[in-house]
Amino acid sequence: MRRFVLAAFATLVLVSSGTAQNFPSRPLTIIVPFSAGGPSDAMARILAERMKVTLGEQVLVENVTGAGGSVGVGRAVRSPPDGYTVSFGHLGTHVANGAIYKLGYDLVTDLEPVALLPSNPMIIVSKKAVPATSLKEFLAWLKAQPTPATAGTAGAGSGSHIAGLYFENVAGIKLQYVPYRGTGPAMNDLVAGQIDLIVDQTSNSIGQVRAGNIRAYAITDSKRVESASDIPTVDEAGLPGFHMTLWSGLWVPRGTPKDVVAKLNDATVDALSDPAVRKQLENLGLQMPPKDKLTPEALGAWQKAEIAKWWPMIKAANVKVD
Repeated sequence: MRRFVLAAFATLVLVSSGTAQNFPSRPLTIIVPFSAGGPSDAMARILAERMKVTLGEQVLVENVTGAGGSVGVGRAVRSPPDGYTVSFGHLGTHVANGAIYKLGYDLVTDLEPVALLPSNPMIIVSKKAVPATSLKEFLAWLKAQPTPATAGTAGAGSGSHIAGLYFENVAGIKLQYVPYRGTGPAMNDLVAGQIDLIVDQTSNSIGQVRAGNIRAYAITDSKRVESASDIPTVDEAGLPGFHMTLWSGLWVPRGTPKDVVAKLNDATVDALSDPAVRKQLENLGLQMPPKDKLTPEALGAWQKAEIAKWWPMIKAANVKVD
């Protein structure tokens, strides 16, 4: 019996090792849990195009929307743990959703971290019809409205929703949230004047700001964004302390072989080290993570730390979705 167990274990090790050595032997898919055209989709497609160079196989992007990104993450969690399905997500999908939705999975134990990705300071933007030209004027306008202003989000628990809740707390205002299947569609409605504002990822808004289609008031960081250096920080604009950066990352299903995770990490790090890729991402207002934060272990530790930071605030706001 003991020989049989040892033989079976040896076979399992050989199969697992062989799988890792041959990986990848077919195209991979990155599941983006938001609609095409949004900031998450843009980052994923830039990375996928470069990752295929290192991996030697096509890297496809599939948009799986719904429930603040939890549907797409669930799809990835339930995929075979072979490295061919990768979960793209961020603070909203891989942290906040655990405090909001009744998930059929655990965001920490059911996923293996691969790599931390560039982060995105948020930016406070409004429709062009709002008469305010500064953050102080915008706050006064919000407080003077007879009913709460409408704020677009990518759904309950999304980065834009968390940022809106934080904005309410810091500024002493109330907002009426309008959920979309991503901030791409929300931005379309903001440009059309159908909603009043979004506390949005800089990468999603900066193009419309530059085109003069929406108004920008402040960056939610302690320093200005290089690609939008004319937009003040919240500290400079009169709302000190409203700091929030939407970081992103890549994960794979629990049980994915460590060698496969290492290959995916190498491909991600190679992509982020490519000058052309860095230029594309920086032009979107994204900030590169430090090199020592690009390991799977660093992403895992950061995700847990962010859960400890944000869950109490989200739960205190009683944000719940069945």
